[in-house]
Amino acid sequence: MINITFPDGNVRQYEQGINALEIAQSISEGLARNVLSATVNGEIWDATRPIETDAEIKLHTWNDEEGKFAFRHSSAHLMAEALEAVYPGIKFGTGPATDNGFYYDVDPGEHHISSDDFPKIEQKMLELAREKNAYIRKPISREDALNYFNEKGDEYKIELIEKRGADEALTLYEQGNFVDLCRGPHIPDTGKIKAVKLMNIAGAYWQGDENRQQMTRVYGVSFPKQKELNQYLEMLEEAKKRDHRKLGAELELFMFSERVGMGLPIWLPKGNALRDRLMNFLRIEQEKRGYKLVTTPHIGKKDLYVTSGHYEKYGEDSFQPIKTPKEGEEFLLKPMNCPHHCEIYANRPHSYRELPLRIAEFGTVYRYEQSGELHGLSRVRGFTQDDAHIFCTPDQLKAEFLNVLDLTTVVLNKMGFDEFNAQISLRDPNKPEKYIGTDENWDNAERAIIEATKEVGLETVTELGEAAFYGPKLDFMVKDALGRSWQLGTIQVDYNLPDRFQLEYVGSDNQTHRPVMIHRAPFGSMERFISILIEHTGGKFPLWLTPEQYAILPISDRFNHIAKEIEQKLALHDIRGIIDDRSEKIGRKIRDTEVKKIPFMLIIGEKEAEAGTISVRKQGHGDVGVMSIDEFVQYFTEQL
Repeated sequence: MINITFPDGNVRQYEQGINALEIAQSISEGLARNVLSATVNGEIWDATRPIETDAEIKLHTWNDEEGKFAFRHSSAHLMAEALEAVYPGIKFGTGPATDNGFYYDVDPGEHHISSDDFPKIEQKMLELAREKNAYIRKPISREDALNYFNEKGDEYKIELIEKRGADEALTLYEQGNFVDLCRGPHIPDTGKIKAVKLMNIAGAYWQGDENRQQMTRVYGVSFPKQKELNQYLEMLEEAKKRDHRKLGAELELFMFSERVGMGLPIWLPKGNALRDRLMNFLRIEQEKRGYKLVTTPHIGKKDLYVTSGHYEKYGEDSFQPIKTPKEGEEFLLKPMNCPHHCEIYANRPHSYRELPLRIAEFGTVYRYEQSGELHGLSRVRGFTQDDAHIFCTPDQLKAEFLNVLDLTTVVLNKMGFDEFNAQISLRDPNKPEKYIGTDENWDNAERAIIEATKEVGLETVTELGEAAFYGPKLDFMVKDALGRSWQLGTIQVDYNLPDRFQLEYVGSDNQTHRPVMIHRAPFGSMERFISILIEHTGGKFPLWLTPEQYAILPISDRFNHIAKEIEQKLALHDIRGIIDDRSEKIGRKIRDTEVKKIPFMLIIGEKEAEAGTISVRKQGHGDVGVMSIDEFVQYFTEQL
């Protein structure tokens, strides 16, 4: 008998060799029908894999990310089986799960695959799914695996095997007539896949190397119910309407220029006004909490980033050094603000009485992204971080972390992101080479984050291996209006950069000590934050943030002078807007203003001019009544 410990601490005894699916059946048949995978002693396993020793276990369903991962990964194998049936002789590269679905890179050989073929591939996938074939895990020796794929003539799998370590365990997975080299995990059988949709087809170089064979990458999504697929497709249609690249152009917020360089956004007047209001809001919140604003250069000596460790970790992915013409000094476009802030701290001696020292900056940084990875504002080469670094004593760390948690919550709530949780990102204990610093420092930093989140009752998940190279972090995961999850805002605890920069303060014992450093960015990247905000709101920003809060629409040119007087009166109340004095019919002006998503339309005609009033329309709601200017100011203020 072996002891199985559940997440609630409950322990049950089962016979050795039982699997997670059978454990679920011992609890209820309903649970067993929904189990997709399981975490066994910290590793995600097939639900049908035998458990031979005492274990801590967690069962995963479609409601868990681990369950979705296994489902999507298994769907990639199902698609591969269908592709092999439809296109005999096709060869396979890799086929992972993604955040929303899956893909497989294939070499179709003499066949040509296009989106026109999707219906017959989908039909074959569903036909195979209905056979309810089990996903069977088969450990295999290196020699036998090489023999199998040599006989099959699949050189891509042979290359993958040869890249593995000589002693690394290999497994094959079989379902129906398809066998693949794979680590897993997979769902119990194909029958759980009820709905599939192939989404896209693209070219992809083998192993990402442009000098290698170009593969055909087929993307798909899958669900346990047709209803969920329908909802997903509806969400995608809505997402297209909300695409920040589309709305950003329509609302004249930002642009890109090939002459300037792709991935380098240019903010237009309306977008710049939006950006400034976001920054001013955070400046005020920071000042309340004792932050001091600084400005640092856009470049720094290469040695600065060597000292910080950024060059070692990210040097190859940075813009390469700029050399001065005569002295031969090497500079980098600033990839991070934190080394500059460390230099500010090191500029003069500090006493414990001065700490915590909170330094904040809206600092623009530059990172090289391949052109194929650029995506509107959400993936750029130059972006501005709402960066701050707090230097404090170890005793102050927890209180400072809690203060930053409070600020981040205020920011997300103000922006309308009411649904969020947090991810605690820790180091991967199996890959110490990824990180700098001592185990003691890492233990202290990780403990501080865990204790602080528990104290405020913040809902969290923990991910190993997602920490920054210099310290663990807390990432805020928000859901937008379409139910999509985004990472927004981050807090990092860092004992290592103060060590690397030899930062000190004099303690109450008159001895020198190292401060602890907190990295903090509630918005993260201003560019990425605004891209998400555009899609979350569909371009209908909160009224306080909207660049143009009203449009005055005179029915004819005779009322343009009245419109100007109204504009001046509203400006006294910090209400900003525009006058549409085009010689167009009022219906056209109203339609155009609706498209621009301006919150209020103030219409002036003969009656309004005589009575000294305005006819007010609210965007998306229609007429809200005739008001005096003072009445509108009061009504507007109530909407904020």
